Amino acid sequence: MELSQLREAIRERYYSIDSKSGALFLLSVLFEEVGELAEAVRKKEREKIEEELCDVFFMVLSLANYFEVDLESRVVEKYIKEDPSKRWDLEQ
Repeated sequence: MELSQLREAIRERYYSIDSKSGALFLLSVLFEEVGELAEAVRKKEREKIEEELCDVFFMVLSLANYFEVDLESRVVEKYIKEDPSKRWDLEQ
C-alpha cells in the first residue's frame, strides 16, 4: 500500500472522530505517543519501539488528514528532491 493510500484509508475510517476531537487533541495524543516511544527507546525494548512508532506514525497521518496535507508529496519534495541535512547541526 502506498503512503497516500494508507493516509486515505485512515481518513475514511477515523476522520469523523478526528475532526470532532480537534487539532490540539490530536497533537496532545501525538506528544503522548512520542513520550511512550522515548521511554521504549530508553529501555531498548524492540517490540515496544515498533508499537510506539506505529502509534506515532498513525497520529502524524491523522494530523495530515486533519490539515489536508499531502504528506507523501511534501516528504518527497523536502527529503528526496532537496537535502535538508546540510542545515542540520551534526558533527561530521
